[in-house]
Amino acid sequence: MIFVDTCILIDHSKDKIILSTDDKKDLCINSIVQLEFLVGALNKKELREFDKVLKNWNLAHIDQEVFNLSVELMKEYGLSHNMGVYDSIIASTCMIYHLPLWTHNKKDFRFLDIELYTRD
Repeated sequence: MIFVDTCILIDHSKDKIILSTDDKKDLCINSIVQLEFLVGALNKKELREFDKVLKNWNLAHIDQEVFNLSVELMKEYGLSHNMGVYDSIIASTCMIYHLPLWTHNKKDFRFLDIELYTRD
Protein backbone atom coordinates (compact mmCIF):
# COMPACT_ATOMS: atom_id res chain seq x y z
CA MET A 1 0.00 0.00 0.00
CA ILE A 2 1.23 3.51 -0.88
CA PHE A 3 -0.09 6.72 0.66
CA VAL A 4 -1.07 9.37 -1.90
CA ASP A 5 -0.45 13.03 -1.06
CA THR A 6 -2.95 15.71 -2.07
CA CYS A 7 -0.79 16.98 -4.95
CA ILE A 8 -0.97 13.55 -6.60
CA LEU A 9 -4.73 13.40 -6.11
CA ILE A 10 -5.03 16.84 -7.72
CA ASP A 11 -2.97 15.70 -10.71
CA HIS A 12 -5.17 12.61 -10.98
CA SER A 13 -8.30 14.79 -11.00
CA LYS A 14 -6.80 16.84 -13.87
CA ASP A 15 -5.86 13.67 -15.81
CA LYS A 16 -2.14 14.46 -15.46
CA ILE A 17 -1.77 11.12 -13.67
CA ILE A 18 -4.00 8.29 -14.80
CA LEU A 19 -4.94 5.79 -12.11
CA SER A 20 -7.04 2.77 -12.94
CA THR A 21 -9.29 0.98 -10.47
CA ASP A 22 -6.55 -1.66 -10.21
CA ASP A 23 -3.97 1.03 -9.37
CA LYS A 24 -6.18 2.36 -6.59
CA LYS A 25 -6.23 -1.06 -4.90
CA ASP A 26 -2.63 -0.42 -3.79
CA LEU A 27 -3.11 3.25 -2.87
CA CYS A 28 -4.66 5.05 0.07
CA ILE A 29 -5.40 8.51 1.41
CA ASN A 30 -6.65 9.83 4.75
CA SER A 31 -9.27 12.37 5.77
CA ILE A 32 -6.73 15.20 5.73
CA VAL A 33 -6.00 14.55 2.03
CA GLN A 34 -9.76 14.47 1.40
CA LEU A 35 -10.16 17.84 3.14
CA GLU A 36 -7.19 19.46 1.39
CA PHE A 37 -8.57 18.26 -1.95
CA LEU A 38 -12.13 19.44 -1.32
CA VAL A 39 -11.08 22.91 -0.14
CA GLY A 40 -9.94 23.60 -3.72
CA ALA A 41 -13.49 23.49 -5.07
CA LEU A 42 -14.61 26.87 -6.36
CA ASN A 43 -18.33 26.10 -6.60
CA LYS A 44 -20.91 23.37 -5.94
CA LYS A 45 -20.42 21.83 -9.38
CA GLU A 46 -16.69 21.41 -8.77
CA LEU A 47 -17.41 20.09 -5.29
CA ARG A 48 -19.60 17.34 -6.79
CA GLU A 49 -16.87 16.52 -9.32
CA PHE A 50 -14.24 16.40 -6.58
CA ASP A 51 -16.49 14.16 -4.51
CA LYS A 52 -16.62 11.71 -7.44
CA VAL A 53 -12.80 11.67 -7.59
CA LEU A 54 -12.68 10.75 -3.89
CA LYS A 55 -14.90 7.69 -4.28
CA ASN A 56 -13.43 4.22 -3.96
CA TRP A 57 -10.14 5.16 -2.31
CA ASN A 58 -8.71 3.07 0.53
CA LEU A 59 -8.76 5.17 3.67
CA ALA A 60 -6.00 5.11 6.29
CA HIS A 61 -7.76 5.98 9.51
CA ILE A 62 -6.49 8.76 11.69
CA ASP A 63 -6.59 7.64 15.31
CA GLN A 64 -5.15 9.03 18.51
CA GLU A 65 -1.78 7.37 17.88
CA VAL A 66 -1.51 9.24 14.56
CA PHE A 67 -2.44 12.53 16.24
CA ASN A 68 0.02 11.95 19.09
CA LEU A 69 2.87 11.43 16.63
CA SER A 70 1.68 14.44 14.64
CA VAL A 71 1.99 16.60 17.75
CA GLU A 72 5.54 15.32 18.28
CA LEU A 73 6.44 16.05 14.66
CA MET A 74 5.08 19.59 14.98
CA LYS A 75 7.17 20.16 18.13
CA GLU A 76 10.28 18.81 16.40
CA TYR A 77 9.89 20.22 12.88
CA GLY A 78 7.21 22.91 12.92
CA LEU A 79 9.62 25.79 13.45
CA SER A 80 12.86 24.36 12.10
CA HIS A 81 11.41 22.93 8.86
CA ASN A 82 8.21 24.96 8.56
CA MET A 83 6.12 21.80 8.80
CA GLY A 84 2.39 22.47 8.59
CA VAL A 85 -0.36 20.76 10.53
CA TYR A 86 -1.72 18.85 7.54
CA ASP A 87 1.72 17.63 6.50
CA SER A 88 2.42 16.47 10.05
CA ILE A 89 -0.78 14.39 10.04
CA ILE A 90 0.02 12.96 6.60
CA ALA A 91 3.57 12.14 7.72
CA SER A 92 2.44 10.57 10.99
CA THR A 93 -0.12 8.46 9.11
CA CYS A 94 2.66 7.14 6.86
CA MET A 95 4.93 6.50 9.84
CA ILE A 96 2.32 4.70 11.97
CA TYR A 97 1.11 2.49 9.11
CA HIS A 98 4.62 2.06 7.60
CA LEU A 99 3.52 3.41 4.23
CA PRO A 100 5.66 5.03 1.55
CA LEU A 101 4.46 8.49 0.53
CA TRP A 102 3.81 9.40 -3.10
CA THR A 103 4.24 13.16 -3.36
CA HIS A 104 5.68 15.85 -5.61
CA ASN A 105 6.57 17.85 -2.49
CA LYS A 106 9.53 15.80 -1.34
CA LYS A 107 11.14 18.80 0.35
CA ASP A 108 8.26 18.84 2.84
CA PHE A 109 9.03 15.29 4.01
CA ARG A 110 12.64 14.42 3.15
CA PHE A 111 13.88 15.08 6.70
CA LEU A 112 11.56 12.38 8.09
CA ASP A 113 11.97 8.63 8.22
CA ILE A 114 9.46 8.05 5.42
CA GLU A 115 10.10 6.33 2.12
CA LEU A 116 9.24 8.81 -0.61
CA TYR A 117 7.74 7.09 -3.62
CA THR A 118 8.30 8.19 -7.21
CA ARG A 119 6.23 6.74 -10.00
CA ASP A 120 7.54 7.14 -13.52
